[in-house]
Amino acid sequence: MQNKLIATLLATTLMGGAALAQDTIELKFTTASVPSDIHTRAMQVFADALNAAAPDRFDVQLYDSGSLFGQGADLDALQRGNAEVTYLSFQLISDSIPAYNLLTAGYLFQNPEHYRAFLASDIGAEFTQTVADEMDVQILDTCYLGTRQLNLRRVRDVQTPADLQGVKLRMPGSDAWLFLGDALGASPTPLPFGEVYLALQTGTIDAQDNPLPTVEAAKFYEVTQQIVLTSHLVDGVNIVVNNQTWEKLNDDEQTAMRDAAIAACDWNNEQRLAEEARLVAFFESEGLQVTEPDLDAFRSHVQAFYADSPRSADWPEGWVDAINALAE
Repeated sequence: MQNKLIATLLATTLMGGAALAQDTIELKFTTASVPSDIHTRAMQVFADALNAAAPDRFDVQLYDSGSLFGQGADLDALQRGNAEVTYLSFQLISDSIPAYNLLTAGYLFQNPEHYRAFLASDIGAEFTQTVADEMDVQILDTCYLGTRQLNLRRVRDVQTPADLQGVKLRMPGSDAWLFLGDALGASPTPLPFGEVYLALQTGTIDAQDNPLPTVEAAKFYEVTQQIVLTSHLVDGVNIVVNNQTWEKLNDDEQTAMRDAAIAACDWNNEQRLAEEARLVAFFESEGLQVTEPDLDAFRSHVQAFYADSPRSADWPEGWVDAINALAE
């Protein structure tokens, strides 16, 4: 009788384990960006790659335009377990871990490969582990968001940062973004992404900064007259999953999720580089003036602004030189 009871309990346990193994894991992937934006479309690449690698294991749900959580609320949603995957900027990371504001400095990273070389390095491993420990999310890969340029409501002669004095430059509401606006010589004005078009149209702000594909996707060219090619930030954004979800996965599933993020970023990066190559001519055809400032003046001013600020006191020792070396 006892042996029969043990056998029954063992069978029940095994059946329960099999059922649990088949449970679908819900992945709500949320972003504030608009449907036409490239990294929004890359979310589908992530979903397709993950579903192909692990059929029926994940229920990937995609939410764009802040329809699930507004800009800035995504990270809180992941940490509370109300969403599982999002795009997380280096700027938001540095708000939580001030030493990493180094990674938001203007003119630091040089291209998309530079970001991946950083993540693959020893200091990149230290960075991702610290983010996991302190922010409760796993960084899967960094997608290239493009090289950020200035986009002005009215034409202005901009050669040096001094020419941006008094310009109300929209920036996302984090400290790192606002500091970059200061470093450029402008008057940074925090504003959610979804409000930028109307604010440019009405004159609430004078300018915004984004990579050229975002200017096209959000149709900012309809309410602006000039693009200044400052190239002040080669911008990247991280695909992250919360630890609560990550720790449910076995090694193969973690590899599948990381590979899906890499596939999404590969697609995103290829698309963005191609778009940037064509967009100057497009904006000129739409009537915008596209101008180039004194880049040496901007670079030297921005780098000195960061180096001379209290922010640089938090930077990990030797990291600037190490990151520079990774680009060589």
